[in-house]
Order: sequence, then C-alpha cells, then structure tokens
Amino acid sequence: MGLEAISSQACGAKQWPLMGLALQRTIVILAMACIPISFLWLKVESILLYCGQDPAIATVASTYLAFSLPDLLFQSFINPLRIYLRTQKITLPLMVSAGFALALHAPINYFLVYHLDLGVRGIALAVSLTDFNLLLALLLYLYFSGIHRKSWQGWSLECIREWAPILSLAIPSCVSVCLEWWWYELMIIFSGLLSNATEAVATMGILIQTTSFVYIFPSSLSLAVSTRVGNELGANRPDRARVSTGVALSCAIFTGFVAMSFTTMMSDAWGRAFTTDEAIISLTAMVMPVLGLCELGNCPQTTGCGVLRGSARPSLAANINLGSFYGVGMPVAMLMGFVMDMGLLGLWMGLLTAQATCALVMVFVLMRADWILQARRASKLITGSNIADKATETDDHDLEGVLSSKMGLVNP
Repeated sequence: MGLEAISSQACGAKQWPLMGLALQRTIVILAMACIPISFLWLKVESILLYCGQDPAIATVASTYLAFSLPDLLFQSFINPLRIYLRTQKITLPLMVSAGFALALHAPINYFLVYHLDLGVRGIALAVSLTDFNLLLALLLYLYFSGIHRKSWQGWSLECIREWAPILSLAIPSCVSVCLEWWWYELMIIFSGLLSNATEAVATMGILIQTTSFVYIFPSSLSLAVSTRVGNELGANRPDRARVSTGVALSCAIFTGFVAMSFTTMMSDAWGRAFTTDEAIISLTAMVMPVLGLCELGNCPQTTGCGVLRGSARPSLAANINLGSFYGVGMPVAMLMGFVMDMGLLGLWMGLLTAQATCALVMVFVLMRADWILQARRASKLITGSNIADKATETDDHDLEGVLSSKMGLVNP
C-alpha cells in the first residue's frame, strides 16, 4: 500500500514518470518479499507439527501452500497494477479483468480437481491460474489502451534504489491492516476457550464471514477516497481533499446504518443459511445485532483509514488501530467474555468497544487535519523529499503524541 499515496499524489500533480518508477519499485520489493515467504511456506508442515497440529492437516496445508507458490509472484504484479490503474481513476477495466478471470476459475478448478484428480493440489493451482489470467488481462489492457505510455519509460536501475519512501508508507499500512485482522483471529482462539467452545467457534466463523461480506462496501469507499484525496493533494487542491473526506465519511455513516439495519433484521434467520444446529443458530441470532453496531463504527473507521493512506499518514492509522483494538477492545472483551461470563456476546462487546473508539478517534483526527499542510507534504513526497520531515509534520506529531500518552500507542 506504500504505492497508493505516492501514485495517487503523483497522478494529481501530473508527475507521470514518478508513477512508473514507483510501480517498478513496488513490484521489485514484493518480488523480493516472495523469497522468504516461499521458504516459510515450504517449511510450514514442520512448523505446524511443532505447534501440535494434526499430521494430516499439516500435510494438506503444506501441499496447498507448495502449489500456491506461483501465485505469490503473480500477486507481486497484480496488486501494484491495480493501484497504478485505480489511482488514475481507471476502475472499469479492473472489474472486467476480474470478471474474466472469475468466469474461467470454475472450469479450470473442475478440470484440475476432478478430471486430472489432483485434489488439493488442483485447487491451489486453479487459484494460481485464475490470478495469472487476471494478470494477463490487466497487461493486455495496458498494452492495447496505451494508458501506460505517459508514465512507463521502461525498466530502470532506479527501481532498485530509493526504497525508503515506499517502505516508510508500506510497512505502517501493513501493520494497520494486520492489527485489525489479527484481532479477529484472536477472537476465534478465545472462542475455543469458552465453556460452549464448539458452538462458539462455529458461530464466530459465521459472524466473521458476515462481517467480511459487509466489509466490501466500506472497503470500496476506502479505496475510492484514498485515490481522491491523494489526487487532490497532489494537485495542490486541499479544499477539495477536505470536501472529499467529508463526503466519504457521510457515505460511510449511511452505509453503517444500512449494514446495522440488515444484520438486525436478519438476526433470527441468518444462522439458518449456514447450519441446522439450533445452538449455533441461537448464538448467531443473539450476537448479530451487536455485529450490526460494530459495522456502524467499522464503516467510518475503514473509510478514515483510506483518507490517511491517501494523505500518506499510515502510521497514524496503525497507532489508532493498535490503541483501539488492543488498548481498549481487548481488555473489555476479556472482562466481559470471561470475568463477567458473557461468553461469545462478551467477546463481541469488546469488538464493539474497539470499533466505536477507533471510529471516534479517526473522525477526530480527520476533522482536525490541516489540509494545506497535507498538500505541502504531498509536494515534498512527489518531489522526492523526506516524507518524514518533522518540521512539516507538526500536526501529526502533536496529535500522535496526544494519542500515545492517552492510549499507550507506539510512535510511528
């Protein structure tokens, strides 16, 4: 995601060569990151066995990951290309390319799994081939549309230098996402420690799938506002960046209310779409309204993260997520889930507290932002200056200092 701010702001400033060079650097960085990940995947069976997993499960997981290795390389190209196109406000080809790849996935999967009888190996290869088809479609679009000609000047040795600006944005962005995702993984583990562990874990699975489904909408808003804010700051139009932020947050709040209404109305029937077990259905119905309230906070929080990415402030988003989910939400979840014996409902009350805190702090940060200052920072970023220049980030520094002292956050 380090490419997101650089590419969107460079596009706004019409610094086309910088966009192409940033794309090259991101591809090279991700390709190099594939090397240690590949070694980890090849050794995953030993790791799982060491952690006490069932040998049969460890073998299947190892086989799947081994045959998924090509997909790592494909993703190193796909994700940067998506950002490269999206930050130029080119989205229809992304949808068409994804639709093309998806249409071929089912027949490829059937042929490999059933006709060639490859089993789990076929499933992994099918995913890799689907992503290869997506990559091919994107490359064909770039070639025939010529949209790349302004920014792509061929591979350059410059792509192996000056990685600091991208990494200084990419690493906090990655941390921000991981902090939120890991919280859900931890909740699954804690569900397994409850007295009704079997039903709680199964219900948690249904609820996480539900929130993942709803997440599509605020995630789309986040991607759109990140591009919009980055473009406007790069073009030195801070007022438009501010207005775009306000519009996106308003849409996010509306989306949150729609999501809350949907989950509340469907609470009694939703579990029956997944199982016939009455205990799981009852648990799902009990927690669904809380999930809806969580989405009321999650939608503006996710959208706000997009604004911070577009304005090249991912460290602030990571700090907010850390403080909200682990400094506030986790203690509440442990207290209500185990000490107060509220079980699964208590764990989700912890998530509700985390999401509410995160959303409130995020909105406070964005309403306090000095957009003229952010436009100056964008100018520094796209001209290759030090984006972490403390002299030009007084507002971020002061704000993060306040958050650190109040919530026990780490410095970016």
